[in-house]
Amino acid sequence: MKVFHCQNCQQTVFFENTNCTNCGHALAFLPDTLELATLDPQEGDHWVSMSPLSKHQHYRLCANYLQHQVCNWAVPADDHDTLCLSCRLTRVLPNLDIEGSLEAWRKLETAKRRLIYSLLDLRLSLRNRREDPQNGLAFDFLSDELASEGPVLTGHDNGVITINVAEADDLEREKRRLSLHEPYRTLLGHFRHEVGHYYWDELIRDSTRIDAFRELFGDERQDYAAALKQHYEKPSGSDWTQEFISHYASSHPWEDWAETWAHYLHMIDSLDTAAACGLRLKPKREDEPTLKPDHAPLPQRDFNQMIEDWLSLTYALNNLTRSLGQADSYPFVITPRVVEKLRFVHESLVAPVQETAEAPEGGGTAAEPVTEPAPPRGIAPGQVPSMQEPKLAPVAAAA
Repeated sequence: MKVFHCQNCQQTVFFENTNCTNCGHALAFLPDTLELATLDPQEGDHWVSMSPLSKHQHYRLCANYLQHQVCNWAVPADDHDTLCLSCRLTRVLPNLDIEGSLEAWRKLETAKRRLIYSLLDLRLSLRNRREDPQNGLAFDFLSDELASEGPVLTGHDNGVITINVAEADDLEREKRRLSLHEPYRTLLGHFRHEVGHYYWDELIRDSTRIDAFRELFGDERQDYAAALKQHYEKPSGSDWTQEFISHYASSHPWEDWAETWAHYLHMIDSLDTAAACGLRLKPKREDEPTLKPDHAPLPQRDFNQMIEDWLSLTYALNNLTRSLGQADSYPFVITPRVVEKLRFVHESLVAPVQETAEAPEGGGTAAEPVTEPAPPRGIAPGQVPSMQEPKLAPVAAAA
């Protein structure tokens, strides 16, 4: 995530802000430039962006910004749709007649916009259900109170991602995390995990990478329902810890991919934020982790360095949160096998760009040598600096 500033007074502003707290100017996010822009009001419902990066001069506020205050994105003035790019992806809203639903919807959309920001930044295909009724992406926010067939299950089905509205309740989500013995459970994590299933269909299913996927993650053609049933019935053990990022990832290759995908998004978004904030680690001892995040576009980054930076960053994060009396921010162990899987996700995203840019004259593709990443100084190989052993209880939800 970038660091944003009000273009009127240069005050630091944040991704979710709707007004500058210093000068009072209205703010809106412009998905066409990935900028939080300062706005000047014009006649009618038009606004002029003060951002020099704006691709359009005039914008309108998303209807959900104006009517419900659950959004802070803008729409180009010549776009006939009243909803922004992110809100168009929401197909079913929470029932606003139920107490607390408006706040739950606001939290869901806030998490979703962070996901959409990452997908736009990665330049991934982002078609909604109206543009592509068969394979477009859609989000349904459903509640148990209105479900006719039992509790709502968060999940993905052919581009439709369902999120149980109860997950937006911090207390309820924590109860579920504890009951399932999970080390981590967040709204953004749910979104990142479930969209991973969607992009498996987009990037892997019918691609030349399917054989490599099966060799690394396993054969996804095995019975999915039976695999999940077996996963929940078998007792938790430590047999998964060297091969998978979480216990749930061990249930089926699709879930292994989705968990790994979610962690990859955790990694790149956090590293980008650290870089934008100018965060550095310069320890007094040479054997302690160092950090100088890379600002280069993703296809130009060295994956081995990204892993080293991620381990260093989580080392610092976990130390800081423990100093505040909180649990580790990133309570996971990254083993060499998990690094291989994260590398596969990385290459699935950047390979098309690299192949276009690096293809030698006369056809063919220039191959990048694959090497094992060296561990950061002060961290043993295969260990995330979480300062704790991995939890061995079942992890049944998204990363």
